[in-house]
Amino acid sequence: MSDIKKTPQSVFTGPIVVDPLTRIEGHLRIEVEVENGIIKNARSVGTLFRGLEMILKGRDPRDAQHFTQRTCGVCTYTHALASTRALEDAIGVEIPKNATYIRNLVLALLFMHDHIVHFYHLHALDFVDVTSALLADPAKAAQLASSISPRPAKTEDFKAVQDKLKAFVASGQLGPFTNAYFLGGHKAYYLSPEQNLVATAHYLEALRVQVLAARAMAVFGAKNPHTQFLIAGGVTCYDSLTKERIAEFEKLYTEVAAFVEQVYIPDLLLVASEYKDWAALGGTKNFLAFGDFPTKEKDMSSRFFKPGLIMNRDLSTIAPFDPAKIAEHVRHSWYEGNAAKHPYEGETTPHFTSMGDTDKYSWMKAPRYDGNVMEVGPLAQILVAYGQGQAEVKPVVDSVLQTLGVGAEALFSTLGRTAARGIETLVVARHAAAMLDAYKGNIGSDNKIAVDCDVPEKAEGVGFVHAPRGGLSHWIRIENKKIANFQLVVPSTWNLGPRCAAGKLSAVEEALVGTPVADPKRPVEILRTVHSFDPCIACAVHVIDGQSNEVHKFKVL
Repeated sequence: MSDIKKTPQSVFTGPIVVDPLTRIEGHLRIEVEVENGIIKNARSVGTLFRGLEMILKGRDPRDAQHFTQRTCGVCTYTHALASTRALEDAIGVEIPKNATYIRNLVLALLFMHDHIVHFYHLHALDFVDVTSALLADPAKAAQLASSISPRPAKTEDFKAVQDKLKAFVASGQLGPFTNAYFLGGHKAYYLSPEQNLVATAHYLEALRVQVLAARAMAVFGAKNPHTQFLIAGGVTCYDSLTKERIAEFEKLYTEVAAFVEQVYIPDLLLVASEYKDWAALGGTKNFLAFGDFPTKEKDMSSRFFKPGLIMNRDLSTIAPFDPAKIAEHVRHSWYEGNAAKHPYEGETTPHFTSMGDTDKYSWMKAPRYDGNVMEVGPLAQILVAYGQGQAEVKPVVDSVLQTLGVGAEALFSTLGRTAARGIETLVVARHAAAMLDAYKGNIGSDNKIAVDCDVPEKAEGVGFVHAPRGGLSHWIRIENKKIANFQLVVPSTWNLGPRCAAGKLSAVEEALVGTPVADPKRPVEILRTVHSFDPCIACAVHVIDGQSNEVHKFKVL
């Protein structure tokens, strides 16, 4: 472990406010208190109000998915799936096997799309110094790329990327890298010029690859974002039973899967090997996973990824998941009341005080499981699968740990969170091939993709989805065949909400405490940990301040 670099520190003491925090979905403000260069306290502030739960009241339950998809501009499909599963749970219907295969395949491509976008376009620039790539030797960069991947690399390709970067800098129009240029360098960045050039080249390539994943989703889903193929009782994409549509999907999937295997994972290991100091930073204690990719929709135990939870980082004990233990707190949120409520009884009645209030300070609620703060997301799901000894997951995790020369304790960190997202992408990509083969094998004897079902007069239902950002659940209560109450409990409220009634910090607040900050004017360390959760604040909040309509700027106080 002697090769681990030491994170630079400063002697700065005082508050730092990052507002807005960019390269995420939605509006997030992070406030931290720093003492001698170390974060001692943190607040995660969701600054956007949506009110979707209020909009849904009184509507036909079958319309819910079309509204909830608009919660986010990225993982629209997971909200449609959660809403549809919630209605199916209320109805008590089991969908055809083909419908489950099709839903799972679209979900798999969403994972591949989202995780590629997150690693390269939302998170990598927290570790990659783009301007350093201007100093690289393209021939050496090509040699490096060939040494970490079976895919051939050409010097001229890296030279072309370098020329493109030079044109960006010369023009003053920095393009997609505007938020990550540190002209003159930053001492918290460790990669060599050649490593930076490889990562930057693949950043640009990933812009094209993520489009292929989105197209694959649209082959079955009709469009992307905002898929149009789900109904309570199955799916409506009858073209998905044809050889032509399946071949179109498979061609796109194969290209994206090859990128995951040959580019994403090697790049992840390349970057992680230089930032092993982050294996001791940004950790949390408790983890909750819902699992997904079922063979039977109504049976959570049939899911490829299994549900479960881990307390106090104990990988030897995976506890069962009990939905009755979920409650949402609003004591420190901009909503009326102080009582923590189960989602079936949840209320969304806004009551804004003021920006800068340290008591009530976020539009996000604070979900808790049996009173405990829980992290959800790829790290939670991979840890649960690893602790369960899942055959498709454990060898991949062990291989990554061995390659980096770290122990399992390194998983409980910002580095572990970032690595787990890549591991999850690889496992899902491989499982998608098996699901596609099973789907093709089933079509010969079964062409059913939907069953008829009616909305009940009165019922309750919940839909659990392991979304790319973590545990997502939609809770519906139906009365007189209309929505009487609807609550969205989303990954980013679990991870990035405020304190609860007991004063416990949220997962991201907990993760930020103890983090060193090298340069308070450019606090990239805050970005690294927050971005590792892949925040989606558009999902997490339940309209910007109508009185001030203020456009916030980053400032150091």
